[in-house]
Amino acid sequence: MNAVHQTTAGAAVAVALAVALAGCSTGQTTSSSGDGNGGAAPTVAETLGTAQNGVPAAILAAGGTTLLTTAKPEGVEAQYGPMCKGSDLGIGKIDFTKDTIGWAQSEKEANPFRIASTKSQVDTAKAKGWKLLTTNAQSNVQQENTDIKGMIDKGAKAIIFSPINSTGLGDAIAYAKSKKVAMIPVDRNITGVTGCQDVGPQLGSDFVQQGRRAADAMIKATGGQAKLAILLGASGVNVTDDRTAGFLDELKQKNASGIEVVFKQTADFTREKGQSVTETLLRAHPEVNAIYAENDEMGLGALAALQDAGKAGTDKVHIVSIDGTKGAVQAIVDGNFDAVIESNPAFGPAAQAALSAYVNGDGAPAVTITTDNQYDKSNAQQAIDSGTAY
Repeated sequence: MNAVHQTTAGAAVAVALAVALAGCSTGQTTSSSGDGNGGAAPTVAETLGTAQNGVPAAILAAGGTTLLTTAKPEGVEAQYGPMCKGSDLGIGKIDFTKDTIGWAQSEKEANPFRIASTKSQVDTAKAKGWKLLTTNAQSNVQQENTDIKGMIDKGAKAIIFSPINSTGLGDAIAYAKSKKVAMIPVDRNITGVTGCQDVGPQLGSDFVQQGRRAADAMIKATGGQAKLAILLGASGVNVTDDRTAGFLDELKQKNASGIEVVFKQTADFTREKGQSVTETLLRAHPEVNAIYAENDEMGLGALAALQDAGKAGTDKVHIVSIDGTKGAVQAIVDGNFDAVIESNPAFGPAAQAALSAYVNGDGAPAVTITTDNQYDKSNAQQAIDSGTAY
């Protein structure tokens, strides 16, 4: 579940204990820098929690306890029970021909992921004939609390929302629970909030798996030998924790000790900070020849810095990122990125189907993991031509 981008799979709410980056456990780390100049390291979880009965820790944290083996809907990678029913929280049925629901976007729609995720909700509701209120918190968690409560006060019977952080929405969630309003989180998980108990079913990508796939792509691109920098997402977000822990654990599992992590710093999932942090990186560690960016926007910012420094191109610096935006996939075609792992933002169909089943049907799985693609030289141009890359 994303932000930049990210359930569990998404992600999962990372249960992993937050630790300082200085304690990197993967590959080989000779140094890590919080700000590239000796400042305090940001707090990001680098280790995975403990799975139980084959269920990943991130899924457990989101409320999933059992992998379901029933047929999965199109676009769904996995589903985990128990089944959530709105009636268990006192939530009544919704007449979608008359009642209103809400969509609360967390961040300003200035990057392709956010634009695509809102479009998916709006288009799906329109096709169904549902009445949909929409808000955008502009990256302000207090504003998202206000937005959600405001839509409830306007009569919304259910809220589908993308949490801005893994914490901070307790006020809105408690208000919705008191008003018997269905709450469907998508993309990111919320720490301490359990599906079926505090909110309804949760949907998102598997962020741990995204990190693992990025590590595999990096190993393939570099032949297992690199001086690597990691551009971390925002601190305090399960997407960052899971993409970091998954990437580092995969390097370890694949014995990729030739990939040496020499730099790690958050760039907050933004292109601007991706560029400025990479400029700092190039001054402090000119030997870096590979960058793992935990979203495309940071990767494209890194590319801008590399272009200014005359180091653009995978023959000089390898780049692997996550999201699947058109700009990043085009960078593969242009020879500047090696691979992009998709984080599918199109939650509209799955989320609205889950809402309907949750309030009016037989229930919906506590955690649903949506399917993500992956792009490299073999399919990047096709993804652009077909519109698959958003």
